[in-house]
Amino acid sequence: MAYRLFEGKDHAASYWKYRICPSDHLIQQVLDFLEKQKGQPYELAVDVGCGSGQGTLLLAKHFASVVGTDVSSAQLEMAVQHAKEPNITYRQCVAEELPFADSSVDLMTAMSAFHWFDRPRFLKEVHRVLKPHGCLALLNYTIDMELSYPDCCPQTLNQVCKEFYAALHPYRSPHLGPSSIELYREAYETIPYPDKEWQECMWVRKPMPLSSYMGLVESFSSYQALLRDDTEKAIRLSEDICQRFMSVMGVTSAQTEVVVGVKYFYLLACKSQQA
Repeated sequence: MAYRLFEGKDHAASYWKYRICPSDHLIQQVLDFLEKQKGQPYELAVDVGCGSGQGTLLLAKHFASVVGTDVSSAQLEMAVQHAKEPNITYRQCVAEELPFADSSVDLMTAMSAFHWFDRPRFLKEVHRVLKPHGCLALLNYTIDMELSYPDCCPQTLNQVCKEFYAALHPYRSPHLGPSSIELYREAYETIPYPDKEWQECMWVRKPMPLSSYMGLVESFSSYQALLRDDTEKAIRLSEDICQRFMSVMGVTSAQTEVVVGVKYFYLLACKSQQA
């Protein structure tokens, strides 16, 4: 079954403000695969589970038309506010019933979303809408992000990160299992296309204020579950963790810039001509 989360307006706003989107290099890996398997022209890309549209925007300059889809009207409202490119549109729909004709899509992406879908039904729908030699790209990152700060012991800093993640672990959706990466590995093994790639570790590093890193973690489904369950406990946890970070860094402001390292993994697959 599919799982519906991230649908509130406040959560959509924090999603846009804090969520990290794939790097240009990572998007280029996807485009290189598409070029090798299919080549030009690039007419239609569909970004499924697009949320507030950060990833969708990255595709706009490469395709004649890009459509972002999501089940959440609040997320799509946020995406529309930031979509300035004329070739981007958004559609509200579930991932398992896409409003596209058979064999009409050049590239289908799901960026940090596939693990929430009804995966067998979604992959069947992908097969229906992809053109022959069209490609699927499933991208996600692990929760074990790392922080770095000049003249600060990385082991000490990242021990605080680990304790933050450990405190949230009891609130993790059981649907995801111990690690969502296993859901993607399973998809890689079961997708019947012969031309596919699996990359398990690609680090993306991005500078941001410590407060933005905190906002990023607070946008996770596990933190949101804690917030719903015990608001005071969630706020207290965030405040305590932030204070510990600042103590380790020897700073007094959460606006101090840190570098956040995010470990991405991805699956790329090409629909064969005969499929």
